[in-house]
Amino acid sequence: MNNNSTKTVLILGANSDVAKQCILQYLEKDFSIIASSRNLKSLENFVKEHKLDSSKIKLNYFDATDFSSHHKFYDELPSKPHIVIYAAGFLVENQKALKDFEGAKQMMEVNYMGAVSILNIIATDDSNKNLKRIIGLSSLSGVRGRKSNFIYGSTKSAFTQYLAGLRQELASRNITVNVLVSGYINTKINEGLNLNKSLLMEPAYVAKHIVNAGNYFSIVPNFKWKIIYYILKILPESLVSKLP
Repeated sequence: MNNNSTKTVLILGANSDVAKQCILQYLEKDFSIIASSRNLKSLENFVKEHKLDSSKIKLNYFDATDFSSHHKFYDELPSKPHIVIYAAGFLVENQKALKDFEGAKQMMEVNYMGAVSILNIIATDDSNKNLKRIIGLSSLSGVRGRKSNFIYGSTKSAFTQYLAGLRQELASRNITVNVLVSGYINTKINEGLNLNKSLLMEPAYVAKHIVNAGNYFSIVPNFKWKIIYYILKILPESLVSKLP
């Protein structure tokens, strides 16, 4: 798929709107891409629509919830990645998740358990000398528990804490781990939700922060969301409980 001088990005959950923008931006930087998703047809259409160089992008089937397949998936990659992005995500409205555990369970499996399963495999592969960075897409919903979305938020909070520990685990190998902590993004997952339009970020804008990730652990795009992020972290519980 690539020569020895080309760097490879593995994107898990590559069918998300943000992930697709990451594909475009990494290709502009001359990376090779392994785009992995359950919905390969959508990715094929994306490649055709944007007339992408098929020699630079490989499409692989990946199911975050099929934990038993993860070792085989990783072992059969066309090349071992320099950068890994976990962008898979699933959202069920909180009241529905409260009453129907299947929805809550799927959020746990996609947003947290699937991430831990595959990233543990990738992180413990000492033979991959290419690996330099792992980036996980989390959410401000995971900063503090709020009654409107605490089940979804709990999966993102768990993922963030996992990445924080993984960052410490991999530091001795000079592998950087980042978490993208985003607010509202104008994506498929948020369609139909009553969101403040002035706070909506476009997928390309968020992707730019992922592709240009530095050494800080938390990446919070947009100054408005940075302010909200820090307020949420320090807000007393008595005030958090009054938030929607």
